[in-house]
Amino acid sequence: MRLLRLTPVLFLAAGAAHAGDMRDFCADRPGKATPPCILDAGHVQLEVGLADAAVERSAGQHEDVYAVGGAELRVGLTGRLELEAGWTPVIIDRQRGAGAVTGIGDAVLGLRRALTDPDAEGTAVAIQGFVTAPTATHGLGAGGWTGGVRLPVSLPLGKDNALGLTPEIDVVRNASGGGAHLAWQAAAGVSHAIGHATLGAELWGAVDDDPSGRFREISADFTAAYAVGKDAQLDAGVNLGLNRDTPGVELYAGIARRF
Repeated sequence: MRLLRLTPVLFLAAGAAHAGDMRDFCADRPGKATPPCILDAGHVQLEVGLADAAVERSAGQHEDVYAVGGAELRVGLTGRLELEAGWTPVIIDRQRGAGAVTGIGDAVLGLRRALTDPDAEGTAVAIQGFVTAPTATHGLGAGGWTGGVRLPVSLPLGKDNALGLTPEIDVVRNASGGGAHLAWQAAAGVSHAIGHATLGAELWGAVDDDPSGRFREISADFTAAYAVGKDAQLDAGVNLGLNRDTPGVELYAGIARRF
């Protein structure tokens, strides 16, 4: 247990400071809006969800989903292109009357390319394509190959403030298990930097046109990140579901480190 408590400290302390000529630290965590920033070529960044808990209590539904250690590895390939890979090693899904399923999650692989100069000031835009491989334990993943495209956008709003937008279109599996269909989602949020901390608020929505019926999700999300030096951060967030198709509350915390 002592080693487990020390892990975040060792993770943050690993490596020497080297950010003098590098871009400002920028993590995908926290929040659902994806930033358009590109990692410097030849560097890697590891972003880990230490714990994530989503709780649903509505319309007779009682479900808790926990995830531990969900990680994303980002690799800078060129000044405008990065590779991304993600996977969650532990997921626990508990449903009233159905027991619990414990296992692993799907694997995600993607590329992000800057459409504007990553080193210029002002509005930044990128495009990100990704595929999800069905590596998850039965009942915990998408149920087959899926994929999608995002368009991350960031606009400065004066000193220490920014607006982030991320429209996305996905190809997802039908609920029946056979075939696929389109789904759409988007996140819009504002952030404000206060010293080493950054606070954010987002509105997220999704529409899933499954053949069995259209599902809509919407949530109000609040985030906080704290910079540890120039190459790391700690973060946490809470997502509040605004309709019955969305988990009522989701809480999470994580860490990110550039090497």
